[in-house]
Amino acid sequence: MLFLLLCSLSSFAQRNDYKVIFDVTSKDPHSHQTVIREINGIKELRPDANLEVAIYSDALDMVLKDKSNVRSELEDLIRNKKATVKVCAFTMKRNHVEADQLIPGVKMVPDAIYEIITRQKEGWGYIKVAQ
Repeated sequence: MLFLLLCSLSSFAQRNDYKVIFDVTSKDPHSHQTVIREINGIKELRPDANLEVAIYSDALDMVLKDKSNVRSELEDLIRNKKATVKVCAFTMKRNHVEADQLIPGVKMVPDAIYEIITRQKEGWGYIKVAQ
């Protein structure tokens, strides 16, 4: 009986994935640094965590090669598969930004808000990063 209980608990624990989407809209460099720090902290404790950053609105500079204050940190997150970084195509279009201006590895999504809502429906946690 104890064996069955342990097996069911183990099975339950394996289904409790750690999935979080971070919502970044701020132009403030401190917000950009905060999300990097949070992701690195989570990955230290939970290397299996699925983490995603949704960038839109005033946060666009965060993912632009020539303007980002966290470019090397983002490149590290992407290269080491610590997080997926996605930027809103609507925001890019509104600001006349092309894909080749993005930090390598940043993915475009049609609408960052829709991306966030989709992740929440899939059971992902939601964190708004703001200063």
